[in-house]
Order: sequence, then C-alpha cells, then structure tokens
Amino acid sequence: MEDMNKKTYKKIMPIRLHLLFLFAFIIFTGVIIRLGIVQIVYGQDYTNEVEKQEDVDVSNSVPRGKIYDRNFNTMVGNSPLNAITYTRSASTTQEERLEVAKKLSKMIKLGTDKITERDKKDYWILTNSEKAKSLITSEDRQKLEDGKIAEEDLYQLQLERITEEKLSELTDEDLKVLAIKRQMDQGYPLNPQFIKNKDVTTEELAYVSEHLDELPGVNVTKDWDREYPNKDLLRSLLGQVSKTNEGLPQSLLDHYLSLGYSRNDRVGKSYLELQYENVLQGQKEKIKNVTDRSGNVVDSQVINQGKAGKDLILTIDIDMQKEVEAIIEDELRKAKQKPGTALLDRAFVVMTDPKNGDLISIAGKQVKNKNGKLAFDDYALGAMTSSYAMGSSVKGATVLTGYETGAIQPGTIQTDEPLYIKGSPPKKSVTTMGPVNDLTALMRSSNVYMFKTAIEIGNGTYKRSEPLSIDPKAFNTFRYYFNQFGLGVKTGIDLPNEAAGLKGAKTDPGFLLDLSIGQYDTYTPLQMAQYVSTIANGGYRMQPHLVKEIREPNPDKGIGSVIDSVDPKTLNRIDMSDSEIKRVQQGFKLVMQGPNGTASSQFSSKSYNPAGKTGTAQAFYDGPNKDKFLTPTYNTTLVGYAPADNPEVAFSVVVPWAYEDYSDKHSITNNIGERILDKYFELKSKQSKENTANKNLDKIEDEANTQLNE
Repeated sequence: MEDMNKKTYKKIMPIRLHLLFLFAFIIFTGVIIRLGIVQIVYGQDYTNEVEKQEDVDVSNSVPRGKIYDRNFNTMVGNSPLNAITYTRSASTTQEERLEVAKKLSKMIKLGTDKITERDKKDYWILTNSEKAKSLITSEDRQKLEDGKIAEEDLYQLQLERITEEKLSELTDEDLKVLAIKRQMDQGYPLNPQFIKNKDVTTEELAYVSEHLDELPGVNVTKDWDREYPNKDLLRSLLGQVSKTNEGLPQSLLDHYLSLGYSRNDRVGKSYLELQYENVLQGQKEKIKNVTDRSGNVVDSQVINQGKAGKDLILTIDIDMQKEVEAIIEDELRKAKQKPGTALLDRAFVVMTDPKNGDLISIAGKQVKNKNGKLAFDDYALGAMTSSYAMGSSVKGATVLTGYETGAIQPGTIQTDEPLYIKGSPPKKSVTTMGPVNDLTALMRSSNVYMFKTAIEIGNGTYKRSEPLSIDPKAFNTFRYYFNQFGLGVKTGIDLPNEAAGLKGAKTDPGFLLDLSIGQYDTYTPLQMAQYVSTIANGGYRMQPHLVKEIREPNPDKGIGSVIDSVDPKTLNRIDMSDSEIKRVQQGFKLVMQGPNGTASSQFSSKSYNPAGKTGTAQAFYDGPNKDKFLTPTYNTTLVGYAPADNPEVAFSVVVPWAYEDYSDKHSITNNIGERILDKYFELKSKQSKENTANKNLDKIEDEANTQLNE
C-alpha cells in the first residue's frame, strides 16, 4: 500500500511542475511582449512626456477699452490691424532666425529706416563669420587665454573693427532681411513679437498664411491701434499708450511684471490711459505652451479666451469741448493782433457742474508762430499742471476769510483810498472809490477794501507813511481758509501729476496785501473752477472728476452695461455760514449784473442769470521764451457760474501774460467767458429738443410695434 502511494505521488509531481513552468513561461512571455510594445511602439512618446515642461506665462493682447464722452460719443477707439508675429523658443539660434527672416523678406515689405549702425554690424558678423574671425588677432586671443579680456570683449573688438567699407557690402536685400530679423530678435522666448502690424496688405497676409509650415514661429493674427476720431481734442489729458516696439515703460517695469504683464505688453503711459490702466487693459488671452527639454514648443493650449478692456464714460461733453476749444483759438487769434501781446501764448477754460464735480470741459491752447501763421496745440494738461497769479478773482475767498476771522462783517464799510506805506509804492485800487461796503468792493473790485481786511486779519494798524507791521501768522490764516476752497491744494482730480500751485516764501507785510488780491501765491485754472464752484453750490468743495462710469464692452450694441459709477464726493464744507456765502454770491451777481460791475457790460443782459468775478494780476513772465524771463506782464482771469439762483455750470477762464502794459489791456478773458456760457445754454436747449424728439420717436415706434403684434 505504501509503495502504491509513492508511485502515485511520483506521477502527480511532474504534472504540477510542468503546469508551474508553463504558467511562468506565459507570464514572462507577456511581460517581454509588453516591454517590447512599450519600448518599440510607445517608447518615443514616453520619452517626450518625460522631457516635457509647461509654461503658462504666455499671453496674447486683447483690444483696449474705449473712451466715450457723457453722451456716448467715441473719444478714443481701436482700429483693427492685420499683424504678423514671431514667437521664438528658448533654443532658437541666430542662424535659424536668419533663415526665417530670409524667407519672410520675400513675402512682406518692412521699412529699413529703424536699422541702426549696430544692427548692421551684428548682421555683418552673423553673415560673414570667417571674415569676422579674421578681425581678431593672435594677440587678442593670447589676452583671452591669459585672462586679461573676456569672451564678450572679443565681440566688441570685432564690432569696433568693422569699417564703413565692410558695411557697404550689405545689399538692399540684406537690409530687408535685417529689418525683419531685428523685429524677431526683440521678442522674449515664448512671447509673440510683432514683426509687422501696420499696413499689412491682404496679399501679404494671405501669402504668409499659405507658407506657415515653412516659417517656424511665424503666425498671422490681429492687433489694434488707438484711434482718435476727434484728432487732437483733449489728447494731452487722454494720455498715451506704449507702442508695440516699446512694451512696458522702464520706470514701471517691476510694477507691471508683478501684476502678470509681459515685457512687450502695451500699457497706458500717461494721464487717463495710465490712471485707468487696470480698467482699460482687459483680460489677456492666456496660452499654455508645452515645450520639450530644449525649449521647443510641441503643443499649445488656450486656457483663457481673454476679454476686451472695459470702457470709460467721461463727464466731458464733446460738443461743448469742441466749441470751447474753437472759441479759445478764435479769441487768441484776435488778441494777438493787438499791441503788447508778444508774450501771450496760452489760454485755459474749465467748466464743471458745481453740484457734483463733473468736468464738462477742460481746455487749454498754446499758440505758436509757424512760418508766419498762428498754429495751436492742445494744452488742456496745463489746466491742472501749471499755475499762475490769478488776481482779483480770488476776492470772494478774501471776503469770506474776513467774515470768518471777524475782520469784517457783512455790510462793513471801508474807505477805498491809496495806502501810503513807508518803503513801498502806494497800494491802491484802479480807481479811488471812497466809502464802499463788501458788496460794492466785490462788484467794483476794490483792492483797498481787501488790503484793509488783510491788515485787520494780521492784527496790524495802518498809519500813513509809516511802516506796516502785521503778524506773520496771518499768511497761515489766509492759506488755511483759501485751502478750504481748493486754492493752494490739489483738487483731487482723477488724474496723476496734478500741481498744487506755489506759495510765496516771504512774510513781509506788503506780500500779505498782495495775497489778499491774488497777486502772491499761484493757482491752477482747475483750482479756480473748484473755488468758484464751492461758492456757487453753497460751500461744498466737490472733487472734480473726468470719469463718470465704467461699462462692459459690447461689440454688438457699442455701449455695454454699467459696472461702476463715480459718485459725487464732497472733500469738505467751508467754515463760513450760509448767510455769509449768500452775501458773496450776491456780490458775484453784482459783478456781472450790477450797474458798475466789472463784467456787467458783457453779461448784464444775459437771460441765464450769471454771477462771477473778474481778475487782473500784475505778474512776471516765466514761460518758454527765456529771453523774456521776468518781464513784467499781466494775467487776466474770470470765474463764474449760472444761473445765479440755481447753478448748473461753473467755470474759470485764465489767460496768462495777456499783455505787458496796462494801457494795452483787452477783454479776451471776458470775451471767452461770455461766449462759452452762451454756447453752453445754446447746446443745452438743442440737446433738450433732440432728446424730446428721440423720446417721441421711440414712443411712435413702440406704438407701431404694439399694433403689429396685435
């Protein structure tokens, strides 16, 4: 029995071993086949996967947001451009880019005017490698071996030894290639660089498109350029955008890079374009480039489609702006025909809604003589960046300062007479007026009334022919109250680089008297508009602003939905009482409508019920003509608002260096003021009628649609 069991066991064992070996053989065979498939069939794919790396920092430009006026008229738009770009990988060589440039030179035309001498030398070295090597002597190479010079010094020696004769070897065809390669070299790895984005013909675009497989890195796309339908209108305040070959401004490079910008992105460089860069720029299209270990792009994927920049709606009325600028030019042209106006070269107008700070128009013009004819440049920027002595137009602030300090009361009478102060020429008004109260002092522009108010504020005592002594702290008192109106401080406009004006440094008593009549500190035309607005609206200093709304872009309808609105902002309420402010308002109304008002000859008959204050300041020329620097001259100003009982528009007119001799004075400031107010109310009536007509038309269309639906 035992022997039988042993025999049976011996028979079963080989069968099991055979099955085990067979099973192991099958497994190993499967493994070998699988490894073969992986290595032979998919081996290269897996190798590529191992060598891949991702870069998500590449972006494509999108159209910049548009800028409209308050009535949705386009002020800044975008004109579409066909474009040809080049994107180089991290491993692309100079020789490879040269080959692409040679092929492209047969397909497109690119100007050669931007090629520099250095560009030519670099190109000559690249295309004449053997000749370039011969420019390096054995002594130079020995210095390199000895460590006396670096490798890059050899290249510099080559550049220095390339003669004009050698550069003359470059043909017109070489220059065409160089112009293209120059553009290609300016790009950063994996970032599209525009080779040509202006005047790209449809033939060029089509030809390049057909041969893209022969042009590694080249692509055809769309670009944009800023478009200004109104040409130079407000250009200095609208600002500038960097060009495609500029990229990020060097002064703001780190700031923009930290925000995710690419080095060749176009951005706002100044004023409105810069101030609202984050709104106008838009959301760029993001591309994920997949590269191999050598940096060659093997795949691209759009991870964010991008979105055009948001649109700005300004407070500016473009129709009014055009009229204001035309009026300034016309009046400057007339004034320049009169004697004593050699230094007259500019004028400013600021119009604002005194209730909310909306800037309806902000204009400035500089006049130049070009080939015997007058030419005008936009200088709206100067309304907020240049300051001048403004003269008597600030007397409203002086009177209110007198009220608040107790130096005078509403109705206080003072004698207008020449003041004789020891060591000083007589201080007087243009005409001696005798006893005048505060209203008459404003209406007829009494200097002496303001002088005596200032002396009282400074705790001084006037005695004929004796020195005048005042407390120097009175300068601070004046400036404290003037600042409340916006005089001598920044207005808060939503633009960079606003000027605050200049403060006189001396504290001699005579300068306090000059300060009281606007002939010491300097102010900007924008500050003057804020000052008169504060008086017009009952004492509230409103922050002026250019942007009214931010809206989504809408390619179909043009104007999209509102994202954000700029609410009126009160910066401060002046310390004076309502009754005191109304008293000065009454004085301002008399200036333009009273029997002896300094502006009544031009404004007393106006139906829009104006109020305001004129001003003339003895000043010294400090403009661009250095030969005439510090020549005595006169600045003329006018501030005002209308209607006097419910102001809807306030304004300042400033004409520096209007004439050199008082006997040659002319009425350019009042003329401009009269014409801009006339035009404002004329346009208001016209726009009101148009709006009524449009509403009636909409009503008729709605009724017709209703009937059709029925």
